Formats: sequence, C-alpha cells, structure tokens
Amino acid sequence: MTAPVTPPGAVPDAASARSAAEPARSAAEPAATRSSAPSGTAEPAPAARVITLLAGRGETVAVAESLTAGLIGAALTTPPGASAAFTGGVLSYATELKRRLLGVPSDLLEREGAVHPEVAAAMAAGVRELTGATYGLAATGVAGPDPQDGKPVGTVHLAVSGPAGRVWLRDLHLSGTREEIRRCTVNEAVDLLRGVLEPIPEEQSG
Repeated sequence: MTAPVTPPGAVPDAASARSAAEPARSAAEPAATRSSAPSGTAEPAPAARVITLLAGRGETVAVAESLTAGLIGAALTTPPGASAAFTGGVLSYATELKRRLLGVPSDLLEREGAVHPEVAAAMAAGVRELTGATYGLAATGVAGPDPQDGKPVGTVHLAVSGPAGRVWLRDLHLSGTREEIRRCTVNEAVDLLRGVLEPIPEEQSG
C-alpha cells in the first residue's frame, strides 16, 4: 500500500443532521470518528455532484464494497451520465475475496480482521489498481445483527485512494437497524468522496 499523504481539504458534513462533524483524515493521522443515527436513505444530490465533478475532469471512480454489497455503486450510477465517470466495482463480502481480488495483505487480515481502517485503505487502493480508475472508494464494517472480529455493530471504515498515493479515511460508529447502517454508510461514503473532490476552500492545505 502506498504511503499516505495529507489530503487537500476536509470533508463537508454528512447528510445526517445528527452526525458529529469531523473531517476526513489521511492514513498517517490519528483516527477521526463520527457517531450518528442513520438517515435511512441514500441522497441523490451528492452522488450527482460527485459524477459531475469527475466527468468534468475526465476522471473516474471504482468501488470496493463489503457490508454495503453494491449499494454505493448503485448510488453513484443513479445520476444520468454516470457511465462517464464510474468504471465498476468489487463486492468483496467474504474476507478471502478482500485478499484474493483486492490485494489486502493476509497478515493484516489475520491480525486485525476485515473491519479495520488499514483494510479499507487497502481495498480502495486495490480496486483502483484493478480497474485503472482515478479514485478507489471502499467500505468495510459491521451492519449487524452480530459483532464481527470483536468489532461492535455499527463500526464502519471508509477509504478513498487517489493519485500520488493519497489516502483519505473516515471512521464511523453508527446506530440503527442493519438496513439503516448500510444506507448511512452509503451516504457517508459518497460524502467522503465528494469532500476529496470538492474540499472546503478555506480549509485547503498550503
């Protein structure tokens, strides 16, 4: 996995009105977490904005999904013209597929399990390399009803892998039903990517 660098800007607040507003972090920074009650539905406007930004730059995105099982890809392909910016995705629901298809290191999976920020980062980098997309967007977590690898229900890790080895991470602690957690994860994932593409001007670095 490439060495991460600090992202160009913070990610805007998420769709859920009850989310604690925390910025995205690079893989080199301390964990920034976000606790929220899920909104329950994916928002079309942020996805449309992401597609517009990518298509306008001639850039693309691919997704690697675990707990969402294709919902992020569905959200990003809902806006008209999505084919200009969305290349595809990998549904790595099984831990073994994270290793075999996305190149997540076996020792990492054995040490930390499938629900970990470094796993999300490796998934994002893996799908980016596999598809040749400009950005890889990944999600791994526990939707419930039972804990996984010692991680409680609602633990979710998101990652974006971009050019020049940059990696942006977002850690979530969600509550609600299994479906609500999955839907909120979709909203947060799209929001993370939107923030990478459209950083807040006054918070841009150097």
